[in-house]
Parts: sequence; structure tokens; C-alpha cells
Amino acid sequence: MAKSKKTPPVATAEEMIEQNSIFGTAPKELPVLPVRNAVLFPGTVVPLSIRRESSRAMLSDLLPEGKVFLALTQKDPEEDSPGERGLHHIGTAMMVLKLLRSDDGSQTLIAQGLYRVAVETFTQDDPYYVAQTTAFPDIVRESTKLEALMLNVRNQAHKVIELAPGVPEEAASVLTAIEAPGELSDFIAANLNLKQDDKQVLLAERNVTKRLRILIEHLQRQIEVLEISGEIQESVREKVDKTQREYILNEQLKAIRKELGEEDDQAAEIARLSLLIAEANMPDAAAKEALRQLGRMKKMPMSSPDYSVLQTYMEVMCELPWDLRSDDTIDVPTAEKILEADHYGLQKVKRRILEYLAVRKLAPDAHGPILCFVGPPGVGKTSLGQSIARSLGRKFIRMSLGGMHDEAELRGHRRTYIGAMPGRILQELRKAGVKNPVYMLDEVDKLASDFRGDPTSAMLEILDPAQNMNFQDNYLNTPFDLSEVLFIATANYLGNIPAPLRDRMEIIEISGYTTREKLMIAKRYLVKRMRKENGLKVKQIKFDDASLIQIIEQYTREAGVRELQRQIGSVCRFVAAKIAMGKSRGRVVTKRLITECLGPRKYSNEVALRRSTPGVATGLAYTAVGGGILFVESTTYPGKGTLRVTGQLGDVMKESAQAAISLIRSRGEKFGISPTVWNENDLHIHVPEGAVPKDGPSAGVTMVTSLVSLLTNRRVRKEVAMTGEITLRGLVLPIGGLKEKVLAAKRAGITEIIIPWENKRDLVAIPKEAQKGLTFYPAKTIDDVLEVALEPK
Repeated sequence: MAKSKKTPPVATAEEMIEQNSIFGTAPKELPVLPVRNAVLFPGTVVPLSIRRESSRAMLSDLLPEGKVFLALTQKDPEEDSPGERGLHHIGTAMMVLKLLRSDDGSQTLIAQGLYRVAVETFTQDDPYYVAQTTAFPDIVRESTKLEALMLNVRNQAHKVIELAPGVPEEAASVLTAIEAPGELSDFIAANLNLKQDDKQVLLAERNVTKRLRILIEHLQRQIEVLEISGEIQESVREKVDKTQREYILNEQLKAIRKELGEEDDQAAEIARLSLLIAEANMPDAAAKEALRQLGRMKKMPMSSPDYSVLQTYMEVMCELPWDLRSDDTIDVPTAEKILEADHYGLQKVKRRILEYLAVRKLAPDAHGPILCFVGPPGVGKTSLGQSIARSLGRKFIRMSLGGMHDEAELRGHRRTYIGAMPGRILQELRKAGVKNPVYMLDEVDKLASDFRGDPTSAMLEILDPAQNMNFQDNYLNTPFDLSEVLFIATANYLGNIPAPLRDRMEIIEISGYTTREKLMIAKRYLVKRMRKENGLKVKQIKFDDASLIQIIEQYTREAGVRELQRQIGSVCRFVAAKIAMGKSRGRVVTKRLITECLGPRKYSNEVALRRSTPGVATGLAYTAVGGGILFVESTTYPGKGTLRVTGQLGDVMKESAQAAISLIRSRGEKFGISPTVWNENDLHIHVPEGAVPKDGPSAGVTMVTSLVSLLTNRRVRKEVAMTGEITLRGLVLPIGGLKEKVLAAKRAGITEIIIPWENKRDLVAIPKEAQKGLTFYPAKTIDDVLEVALEPK
């Protein structure tokens, strides 16, 4: 609560001066002026800028009758409204000499410090502070030691005046004229370049002897700094003299060469760069900057370090494709054939790409959206970008963003840095030689950030068609037009992309492949590619459908086809080695050959490996590498009702476990669970594969099912898997990534899947082949889930 306002006793400057004993008759209450970034000492005159409304109100109320105020330094200079704790309680009573008002409304106060004051308490805080004070006089004990300290301080101060540049000559005279030790220490402390806290320590020290000792330490440090600074300046002066001498000699050498008729290398280089600038066909702003830098080169000796920096800059400017572009050959039927030839399936993605190309053909000048392919590794995101470049007849650039954490890698470094170069964006365009390539930004979800900057912020300008026509690279210092570049981004996981960056892109999701799709991809592309890479002919190795399905189901477990390609390559190398050693002329790949080459099967039916015991439930997960299944295990043991959750789970998943416990306890009687279970036992929920981080709300129904199974001693049917978020009311909420989860369940041998009721509409996007042999149970509440998942009592 604010204290009531009252006017402090007014003391004029004349009354203060006329006092016989200033400390005995000084006013006890003084209005407070908070001061930032400055410490006022007795006997000094300083200007103070008045910015706060409270300070202006105080001066308006009390001036001109009252001219004595209390200056207290703020502890935190950045604080606009410091409280009592935000002010130092040792300050200086000051007298206002003059108040200056500017036309812009600002005020400056010219004040003289009178004497030290200690604050006993604050008697008013609104609209400005008033403090009850007591005098804080110096403690002076005359002695030989004090005289020696004064002599030492005065000598050191004279040395600082000699070493410091720009100090007026009158300072030494004033310093010599001060005889009182307290006044001497205050004068030096006020004019010495010290930190605010160090000055406050000197102000708060009453013992003059101690104050002089502290000043000696600061003066000695200041002398050392000034001496080192003088040495540095002398060294720089010598280098400058040397550079001037070299310049004169170079000019004389240039004149001698001219007399001898020798070719002037610098003139030849300037002429070469002038020709390159003319041929580069730069925009007016870029050409003006290039000619300006060329003018600087003409005046600079070739031996100067800046000459080589400017030469590199000019070469980069001239080699950038300012006006060079590929001619688009947009033929939608041809593009469709290319996409079909390069990729199997992905009909939705292909349709969107053809729509994009059709719009580019009908409206060439329109700025289309930035496409972002999101999907697991190995599903063909990068190769789709290459197919788009082929269908357009443009050059293709791929830049991996994984692990990039420095904004300068995209925007470049300023030329003040040694070895500075443009950012990766312009470097790749320089190599491509055209300004309209297909530019693939791979792994955009792997961008990092640290103290060097945030590359995702730079990507906002690069990927915004409304801004990238004036892209500013720090190295060029002139805009470059990126609007004709066809940017395509790829990512594995959409959640890692910041929302502003995601908003600038059109997301096209690419799901994992089914077993049949993998079989067709292997027959059409992978077998041919691996056969060619290993030098085999068609008659030397043959894969049938059964052998390829065996490799797909028993030696790979992925959403894409990269591992499948590696395993086919291993079989091809095995056969190639047999042929090279003369042990075979060719082989038909059989089950026996695959086992001999690749070893025993690496993957089997995951559900078959689990015994159906109470407390174990099968869930479905969606990760950056596709779908997968996870097992939730629960157990109980004597305790006090605590819950333990393990398996490297994230915060959202831990909260799902807490929600599951609360739901079951609220419905314990309905489920047939004794209330004493919660007080006499501890519960432990574990999700295996503890080295893999896991998070997300979709395991909620799986946790509830596992716990109910454990506490009712009813086993969960091992052919059933489930996914869905749970609420405290028992509702099952929708989830994402259903297609990937269904494909993972199919691979694992699951035959029945419980899904949220709201996700029924997503079943349309899942291929019929993937749904074959699966039974889906849409669930609205947890009761629907338990009815399907648990075995009968």
C-alpha cells in the first residue's frame, strides 16, 4: 500500500551553506532522486538526465524553494521503477545548481554533491520517495601513515593524468590544490574510470584511510591498463609507418615498370574484372556496388591484404547467375511418364506434383507454394525432387540441412572475417550456373540452433516468395533474387519444424510402403540397380517373388526400402564372388541361398514372441522412421500406492499414465478392482526398449488396458493391438499416423486393431492390401476397448 504524500522540510542551498556544523543541522528528511549508471560524490558537480515522471514531478513540486535532494544509485540500472530494495542506502545529499529544459521535453539537472548520507527509512513512496536520513561523515585519523597514503594517491593520480589522453591540464592543478584527505579521495573517485559497484563501495566507506587504500589499488590497475594501451598504440603507429613506406616504394616501383614498358599486372586485373562485370548483366544495385568496390581496388596496392579480399569478392559477384536461367520444358504428360518410370505407387503425391507443374505451365510468373515432402527415411522423397527437375529440364541442387546450427551457413559471413564466403544458398547457385534450378532442402526438420544464431529464422526469408526476391547475403551486401528458384523441402517428422516455417510450405505426406509395394519396387528398380552395380547379367542371378518376400519379411523392418536394397545388394555380391571364383555360372535365388548369404532370419512375428500374460498390452506408435508396435507392461508389488513409470518416456506419455491410474481408480468398482489395492501395493509401468525415447498421448488406451488386465487378472488377447488417447471421462480421442501404425501392425502379425471412433474416416487412405486380414474395432469409450482387448473372465 502506498504511503501518504507529505512535503518534506524545505532547506535552501543558502541555509545549508550558512550552517556552522553541516552535519548537526542538516535536514533529516530529504526527497530521493534515483540515479542510474552514476554515483555522486561530495564536492563534485555532475549533469543528471531526468527521464522518470516521478522525478520530474518531484522537481516540479519542490523547486525552486527546495534545492537539496538525496541522490541514491540504483542497484540494477535497467530497472525503470526501483523499489526501496532496488536502491543503495548510502548516498549523497546534493544541491541543485541549475535545471535545463530542452525543446523535445527532456530535462537535465546540474547538481553538486554536498555530504554523505545514510538512509534510516523511507517515509514516502508516492508520487516520489522521501527518506529519513542521518549524516554519514568521514572518519579521519591524522597520522604519518595518512600523509603517506595521500602522497602516494596524489602521485599515482598525476601519472594517470599524464598517461590518459584528452585530460585537461587544469586537472593536475586542482589535484595539487586539494589538501583534505576526504575531499582528495572523493575527487579522484568521481573522475576515475571505475565500475558503478566499485564507486558505490568508495562512497559507502567512511574511513578515509581505508578509502585511500582502495583508491591506490584502482589507480595502480588504471596505470597498468594505460601503459599497455600506450604500448599497443606505439606498435600500431610503427605498422602504419611501415605500410606508408611500402606504399611509396610500390608507387615508385610502378613508375619504374611503366618506364621500362613492363605490363602492369594490377591494370590488367582491373580490366579483366571490368569486363566480367559488364558480361554478368547484374541488376543496377549489384552493378553499382561492384563498380564501387572496383574503384577501391584501383586505389589499393596489390600487396595490401584488403586487395585479395576485394578480388575474391569481385570474382564471386561476377560468377553468380544474375541473369542466367534454364529454359523450362513443362510437358505434363511427359512429366507423368517420368514420375511413373521413377517411382512406384505414391499416386496422391504424383497427382499433386502434376497439378503443381500444370499451374506453372499456365501461369509461369505465378509464385507457387513451397512443397515439403514429409515421410519416413527411404520412401523416395529426394528422388521425387530429382524427377521434378528432370521433367522441368532444370538443374537439380540438393543441400542437406541436418545438424546445421549456424545462420551464417545460409546467409554467409561479412567480409570483415578472414576467409569469409557467401552462404550455402548462393554457393550452390554459383556452382549450378543458373538462377532457376530445382533446389532441394533435405532434412529441414534437423536444423539446430545455438548462440551463433537460428538457421530456421533465415529459412523464413528464403522460403517466402514475397521476400526471397530481395534475399540479403551478408557477404554480398546487395540483394539477390531467389524468386525463380523452385524450392522443395523434405523432412522425416513434422513436429520438429517450427510453426512459422511450416506455415510457409505445403505439406505432402508420404507414408511407408506395404509388402506388395516393396515387392514391386524391388522387381522394377532395386534388383536391376544392384545387378548393374555388382557387374552381373540377367542370366547370372534371378530373384522370384518368393525370395524377395522372404527378404522383405525376414530381413527388413522399415517403412522405406533402403535396407531392402542393401540386403538385395548383399545377395548380388555373394553370387558375384561365387562366379568370380569359378564356383558358379549363375544362381537362382532360393530360400537356402538367402539363408547362406544373409544368415538366419533377423525379424520374426513380434507378437508371437510374447506370452499372453496379465498386465501386457500391445500398442501402436508413430515415429520419424515410420510406424512400430510397442508393449506396455505393468506389475504390482507390496507398497504404499506409488506409481513408477520407466522406459525413457516423455512428459506427455507420463501424464497419460497418471490419467490411466485416475480413470481406473474412479471406476474401480465397475472393473471389479478392490479399493485396498491402491493403498497396499505399488504399481510399475514399463515400456521396453528403454534406450529409445518415447512420447505422445496415443498410448493412453494401451496403458489403461495393461493396468486393468493386471488388476483383474484377465489376459489381453495377443492378436489385438490398439491406439488412442484417453481422457479422465473414459473417452477415446483420435490420433495421427494411422496408416503407418496399421502397416506396422501388419508387419508384426497383428490381426485385430482397436482405433478411435473418429479415425474411421482415415481408413479410406489405407490400401486395401494393407487392410486385408485385419479387423478394425472403432471405440468411443474405454469400455469398448476393454470389451475387445481382454479375454473373458
